[in-house]
Amino acid sequence: AAAGAHGLRFIGPPGCGKTLLARCLPGLMPALTENEAQELAVIRSLAAPLREAGGWPRTRPFRAPVHGASAVALIGGGGIPRPGELSLAHHGVLFLDELPEWDRRSLEALRGPLESGVVQIARAAMQASFPARPLLVTAMNPCPCGWAGDPSGRCDCPADSIARYQARVSGPLLDRIDLHLSLTRVPAVELLRGGIPAGEDSTVVRVRVIAARELQQKRQGKPNGQLTAGELEAVASITPGARQLLERAADRLALSARGVHRVLRVARTIADLAGAEGVGTEHLEEAARYRPPADGGTSTGLTHGVA
Repeated sequence: AAAGAHGLRFIGPPGCGKTLLARCLPGLMPALTENEAQELAVIRSLAAPLREAGGWPRTRPFRAPVHGASAVALIGGGGIPRPGELSLAHHGVLFLDELPEWDRRSLEALRGPLESGVVQIARAAMQASFPARPLLVTAMNPCPCGWAGDPSGRCDCPADSIARYQARVSGPLLDRIDLHLSLTRVPAVELLRGGIPAGEDSTVVRVRVIAARELQQKRQGKPNGQLTAGELEAVASITPGARQLLERAADRLALSARGVHRVLRVARTIADLAGAEGVGTEHLEEAARYRPPADGGTSTGLTHGVA
């Protein structure tokens, strides 16, 4: 997600680390460039005087509005149009927790700006546009009680209740998110006994992220997550075997054209992290795992037999 600016959805029970992981993401991303800092400073000055907005930006923003926020607060607007959370998170991370609890109209209003990177606001007396290219990170429980699929077996939500809960987030919005990850709870006894293997330090991961970003900037002038279909075709050459895998994934996951392009963008980023010049079968295979099935559930591509 950090290496290619790919939108991300976490699904898992309470306390499994969804919010913690989201808050770690800005620290994995490259430092703000001078131009990015200037853009953020202008956006913040439109929302509030720069002195009140925190002065000149030094770090990538992390914005986490609560799910009761209105569409205007999230997208922007008002009598005198001002930027919303989507623009205030420009070049940083916009984190939407409890995704199914958000007002449907607010979430649907994200769809256009997520594609274009711009919020357009039209009023009778004026028009305004605000840049909006944050890394969108969302989190949700798998069911109303939050414990569906947990080994404890504590969830007693009926299947139709789980389906209705997950359907609160529309398919077209999910289709615009590149990575969908199911998380599981770490047993408390393992935490208390120190049985959790030590992961990589964020500074080590950040080195790989920066190297991948620099490669993308040199090759195409933008992160892979922002490539158009035409640009993607030029930079993501795939082998015949990888093409056949992508065709099977598109068929079995019922991917839209947008979904196919997003799988290919993610595969290009996986290849960049691996230092590969072209996109191979192993890169597409991994990318397909991050797409949800056609019903919008939590299963991954490989569990549906893509590989």
